[in-house]
Amino acid sequence: MARTAAPGTRERILDVATALFYTEGVRAVGMSRIIGEVGCGKNLLYAQFPSKADLVTAYLDRFRERRDRAEEKALREAGDDPAERLVAVVAEIAGRLRRPDFRGCPFRNLLTEFPDGDEPPERRAREYLRETRELVGCLAGELGVTDPEGLADRIWLIIDGLYASGFRERAAAVAVDMAREAIAAAR
Repeated sequence: MARTAAPGTRERILDVATALFYTEGVRAVGMSRIIGEVGCGKNLLYAQFPSKADLVTAYLDRFRERRDRAEEKALREAGDDPAERLVAVVAEIAGRLRRPDFRGCPFRNLLTEFPDGDEPPERRAREYLRETRELVGCLAGELGVTDPEGLADRIWLIIDGLYASGFRERAAAVAVDMAREAIAAAR
């Protein structure tokens, strides 16, 4: 008779996988490594996550939940002004760059590792980026500027630049000002 997994087993596996995938990359971390780090059996891991793609998707979903909460908080604190809400999106990302454990955007990182992939994790990453870009577009559209799509493109490039910058402190320091300047120029 198969044993029942201990409470919290799924979360413990996901905790370990999240740390490894985020710091080392999805391609670099095999399931046997996760089994060894968790200290569980192969059958237990595969009972919780039938494939590596399932585990990677759960990892991305976990980041998405955290990102959504942080984004919602930033938007709520920005109030009703669409310009301030747009700046808040950039400022929230800029703030994360300053964290010592920051290793980039897990969605962009995954798509860098698997640029042509069409498995559930890659689709999930593209969905997240598409929805985030749509949010930027909606906020830009609420400003009543003549070229909201052009403004959204500029803000999106600032966001992409934040994630790509090797100069995290400097990028974080100027990104919010750049967003404000792009909004002012669009107005």
